Amino acid sequence: MAAPMEETRGLFGQGVRAVLGSWAALQIAVEHGFGGAHGREKAEWMVGAVEQYFHSNAALEPDEVEDFLAEVLNNEFDTIIEDGSLAEVSQQLQSLFAHCQLGEGPALAEAIARLTHWQQEVGRAATQARPAEGSSSEEEEERPEEVPAAGSQAGPAPPWGTREVGAGTPPPSTLEQLGWSQDM
Repeated sequence: MAAPMEETRGLFGQGVRAVLGSWAALQIAVEHGFGGAHGREKAEWMVGAVEQYFHSNAALEPDEVEDFLAEVLNNEFDTIIEDGSLAEVSQQLQSLFAHCQLGEGPALAEAIARLTHWQQEVGRAATQARPAEGSSSEEEEERPEEVPAAGSQAGPAPPWGTREVGAGTPPPSTLEQLGWSQDM
């Protein structure tokens, strides 16, 4: 059996994957090829890079995590995030890492399960809201593509870029139900 710290470290990796897999800005960058031909691989690499960043740096401040995420997205995906989602994603990652540092495996697993469940529900709603293939009207064809709201998240976790994004950010009460604390 794995030691408690190794177990929570593995759970933290799963949490990073779930958070980044639900981040609309990253998903849009991958889906639209902003990372080039290897965008999906870059998104996978980013999971490990974020995990390593947390384990290699003690007592990270929220702005440090935001700066790191912004730098990776700018360097690897030629994308600048200005929708406010950097702060939200940073806070989610820091909350997960705090559980990891405290050896709170069950709390970490529960937070990941809630996030994954919420992603699946949003993904189902987005799938049901999409019109069937070949059933578009002229009005739908003329309508411009909708851009997701700031900080929006949708769909299941990776494989990267295999789903549409566009569902709105959950209200703060939903974030609290997922176990994300607003005050870090």
